[in-house]
Amino acid sequence: MTVLLELDQMSKTYGALLAVDEMTLSVEEGEALAIIGPNGAGKSTMFNLITGDVQANSGQVRFRGDNITTMAPHLRARQGIGRSYQIPHPFTNMSVFENLLVGANFGGGQSQHEAYESCAEVLNITGLYDKANVMARSLTLLQRKRLELARAIATRPKLLLLDEIAGGLTEYECNELVDTIRAIHAGGTTIIWIEHIVHALLSIASRLVVMNFGKKLAEGEPHAVMNDPEVREVYMGIPAS
Repeated sequence: MTVLLELDQMSKTYGALLAVDEMTLSVEEGEALAIIGPNGAGKSTMFNLITGDVQANSGQVRFRGDNITTMAPHLRARQGIGRSYQIPHPFTNMSVFENLLVGANFGGGQSQHEAYESCAEVLNITGLYDKANVMARSLTLLQRKRLELARAIATRPKLLLLDEIAGGLTEYECNELVDTIRAIHAGGTTIIWIEHIVHALLSIASRLVVMNFGKKLAEGEPHAVMNDPEVREVYMGIPAS
């Protein structure tokens, strides 16, 4: 398999707080990687380092073999890194379709003709086709989550970063969203997914990384990692026997 993303000894500090501590990680093309950890473990900061939303204090990010450590976020999007955020922030005074066009045009660098065709396909994939002309401000939480996902994949990412996209959904809504994410992955998109709803992650991921205090605590086959005594103590509060 081809390595798509590499983090090499990445660190990020905020004053005295060490948010990410010499993180080294590689992700293969076509992989679905899950990441869990307590609140404040550094998971979202790691995503911010990958997308360029924040700059590292040390270390390197390589994407498709190229060093992108100092590359601007919009250029990383053009390289093929897409991302959703924990709290959806759609352009509320635009329609759903217009929101996708922004992602396709400016994030993906697609021409107007290409963008119209690809965004129509994204509407189908994400279950938003009947909402295409609805203003984003009137969407339900599940529909906003779907729109957040749709805007990310409208850029045609090679790597899709999902940051707690299932948070706040009912179990039924979560299962619907998981089915959509599974279809996106089956289509060839590499995924890294941060989530606290573990059963959703385990239904898709082939590898699980656990973070704590900015470091990698455990890594491996998801069910084996979840049964690790140290992981159960740190993440679930179950004392090791």
